[in-house]
Amino acid sequence: MATATVTCAAEHPPNLPKTLPADFIERFPKISREQAGHLRHFHNLAAQKDGEWKHMGSQEPGQEWLDGYRYQLATMAYAAGAAHYHHLPALRSTFKSLLEKLIHKMLLRDVWGYWFLTSHSGIMVDPDIKELRKPWADPVYSGHLLLMVSLHEMLFHEGRFDEEDSIAFNWNPIFWGMGPERFCYTRKSLQEAILREMERENWLGVCCEPNSIFVVCNQFPLIALRYNDVRDKVDLSPGVLEKYQAAWKAKGMISDNGLIVDWYSPKQNRTKAPSDISFTSWALAFMNSWNPAFARRTSKDLATGYLAKSTEGHVFVPEPEVSFRMRELVASERVDPMDPATFTRAAKAIAEQNLPASKFPFTKPHFAYAAMWASELGEPEHLDGLLAYADAKMGPTWEDGGLFYGSSGGSEGASSVDVISGNAAVAYARFNVVDGQRTMYEKPWGEEHFATAPFVKNVDLASGVDFLRGSWD
Repeated sequence: MATATVTCAAEHPPNLPKTLPADFIERFPKISREQAGHLRHFHNLAAQKDGEWKHMGSQEPGQEWLDGYRYQLATMAYAAGAAHYHHLPALRSTFKSLLEKLIHKMLLRDVWGYWFLTSHSGIMVDPDIKELRKPWADPVYSGHLLLMVSLHEMLFHEGRFDEEDSIAFNWNPIFWGMGPERFCYTRKSLQEAILREMERENWLGVCCEPNSIFVVCNQFPLIALRYNDVRDKVDLSPGVLEKYQAAWKAKGMISDNGLIVDWYSPKQNRTKAPSDISFTSWALAFMNSWNPAFARRTSKDLATGYLAKSTEGHVFVPEPEVSFRMRELVASERVDPMDPATFTRAAKAIAEQNLPASKFPFTKPHFAYAAMWASELGEPEHLDGLLAYADAKMGPTWEDGGLFYGSSGGSEGASSVDVISGNAAVAYARFNVVDGQRTMYEKPWGEEHFATAPFVKNVDLASGVDFLRGSWD
């Protein structure tokens, strides 16, 4: 292999060497081939022309379910943010361009137009309803967009989304309505709208769906609030968190089985008990940012039964009924939850019960949420095992330099690869580090960083080049 020496041609200070060792670059870690492939896949998806959604099709055609475009785009943005912050901090223009493409996609009507029908409500989320509501005129949808634009401001500090009308929703069906409508926000006004909704719901959070306050959905604006406090030199976050925690302490966030409740229905004043690990693992993966003691405590026994190991040494997420049976075996017989025999026994016991198939036609992205949780709060062997399972069983596919997962899964877990895992969550798990969200929350980049840290500009993934290193010592 050829080596090269970097020489300072111009006059240099006496304390600087004239040459650098040939192996100096090895001191700087580089991202893996797989990580580079994930970033390239993000770019490939985000660079598609508006209206094209290759590899992003979801189970439910109306974008109402958990694998909709908005969740894929948001998770890609969080993965890209983690990659920039934790691994490639000097590659400013590369990640700035990527994140802006993802935000552009997030603002397309394809992504949020589902809300027109959803905002009428229905008996699934409001069983006492007698007639449909009038649709909400204001299409603000979840805290994901707020975190995406706030993450952009934290990482790049340029005020792009503080400009008037910089966040615009264009509601413009051709044959329906009284003409085009446009709903515009800035980063600050979007946050204000979300805080008003939180206050209206007595600080339990925003209704992400009609009459439904999900614990997990409200973690994203809570993180954004901290980033914006630092950027705007204000101190809103502590007061909001105090009221949020008090509200949930009174309501009860933890169910009898130790998992976080799925959601709260304000009209009925009741919580929905969890039937699987999904929303708990997803919530904790991001709640660890601002509430690490609670997240660690709740995560302490989370892997037991909800993760399993195959005879090949891979870690996967069993079907929920099997997970609960595994936990029963661990509690009653003290068996090792990560012994493949424990999963085999539990799976056989559930199969012998001949349980009726679920009438609900859509599945949750259990693997995606578990992988994100494991990257933030799990044991290293759990994350390594989950990634090994993805590489062995989830059909890793390389296309135009990008890596994603998209074929049938193995016999242990779900029957197919969900698009959240395949396009975004495995990538997120690879880029995040232990306590990664917590570190970004506690140490967001501020004025000192931007005044002192060098960065590379005028390069991005559109050049066709992948960047493996991008740090400064």
